[in-house]
Amino acid sequence: MTIIPKHHSALINGVQLHWMSLGKKSDLPPVLMLHGLNDCALTWMNVGEQLAKDREVFIPDLPGHGQSDRPNASYELMWYAEVMAAWMNYLDLSNVDLIGHSFGGGVAQTMLLYCRSRVRRLVLVASGGLGKEVNFGLRLASLPFLIENLGQPLMRLGTQIALRLSRDGRSLDHIKVLSQINSQSGSARAFSRTIRDVIGIRGQRRAYHERVHEIADLPPILLMWGAKDPIIPASHAEGFAKTIDCARVIILDDCGHYPHYQQNERFMKYLRRYLLEKRPEASGRPYRLKSVASR
Repeated sequence: MTIIPKHHSALINGVQLHWMSLGKKSDLPPVLMLHGLNDCALTWMNVGEQLAKDREVFIPDLPGHGQSDRPNASYELMWYAEVMAAWMNYLDLSNVDLIGHSFGGGVAQTMLLYCRSRVRRLVLVASGGLGKEVNFGLRLASLPFLIENLGQPLMRLGTQIALRLSRDGRSLDHIKVLSQINSQSGSARAFSRTIRDVIGIRGQRRAYHERVHEIADLPPILLMWGAKDPIIPASHAEGFAKTIDCARVIILDDCGHYPHYQQNERFMKYLRRYLLEKRPEASGRPYRLKSVASR
């Protein structure tokens, strides 16, 4: 059965946000999924459709992305987290399983400062904010005002080239749609300011350990990563798990930065298993699965 998403829009903290909802309320916790930088809600549609068979799913476009507004804002990580936490409050979402990919993972981590009580479990997929290393191209993109002032005419072509080179499993139609979305006025400004806040020429500038002490109790956390991620190395997941008792790590062999595309079947297998567990391991030695190819 095909699940048709419903489209919604609301003014949140001065930003007109767009989001999709799928499925119906059930006894299972709702799922909220955040996309990465220069991406949009469409990245989660395949996963959302599968999860929506037995629960409610929410997939927003982050500010400056997709069908959401592109205001003249700071686009700092804290700003994103404040807006998205306010959006959760607007919808009165609670007991949520929060999933974030790449930059969306960094936003999800930071949201815990504002709405920890609303989050049941956290899933970080190839997430930013867990280490310094990052793709050199993104470090170059952080050079002051280069993309913001000169990049808008190149956003469509740049998106097409980047996605084709990444070979992340997206369809050509999806690449075409996202390239068109990113050609909208304000996209380069949003991309540039976001990059400058979280990445510098030496690597990532924001890290979970900077403010994690402000969160009284972390939710159970699952980290899913591709072993061959060319954007953010999988070693960040292992390093994080060594410092956080409630973390579990799954690293997928022969997979890059987009496990939900490149290894969808395996990704869904472990995601579903984790979300359905009654009591995920919350202390003691973290569970690590370095290779799942033979399982």
